[in-house]
Amino acid sequence: MAVYGLLVFDDAEDLDVVGPWQVFTTSARLRGDIDRAVLVAEGPGPVRFAKGLRVLPDHTLDDHPPLDVVTVPGGVGARTVQVDNPVVAGWIAKAAERASWVHSVCTGAFLLHAAGLTRGRRVATHWQHEERLEELGDITVVRDARYVVDGNLLTSQGVSAGIDSALWLVGRLHGRDHARAVRRAMQYEPAPPYLADEPAA
Repeated sequence: MAVYGLLVFDDAEDLDVVGPWQVFTTSARLRGDIDRAVLVAEGPGPVRFAKGLRVLPDHTLDDHPPLDVVTVPGGVGARTVQVDNPVVAGWIAKAAERASWVHSVCTGAFLLHAAGLTRGRRVATHWQHEERLEELGDITVVRDARYVVDGNLLTSQGVSAGIDSALWLVGRLHGRDHARAVRRAMQYEPAPPYLADEPAA
């Protein structure tokens, strides 16, 4: 059984958590496996994400099963409160020692940096925060990729890129055909009606 642990905290970006969660749980369901995804927080109480979604963690940082994959979301909470939280940084570093993969979405890369995991590595983060992350030093921020793989470190750009990176990960773990099946089950076929670089009408 593989366990996917998703770190949650107040003001994490909602889709940074829910997107990978959907991918991981859909993957397990399609394979008829007992893989599971769990939410892990510093305390046992409810957590409210940046856009208002409220969740109840399954485990605390001190009481959870061994994690095969550690997913760290971004959001305003990641780059303000949590980036200066030594308890969270210490937990990420410790959990990463046992995990097969460490995965971040958006500005979750800042928490990986605080935990010492990105030193000398290539990473991705939200485009608005690339320069700030690079200024922290001893890190190469890749600006032209939705997600970046460096060893067992998987980092992705903002919000929806977390779904892409999670799909890549289940493809790495269970094969490309399986990842395609997960994508089809989710009907994940991005076709935005308005492109970001389109001129205003």
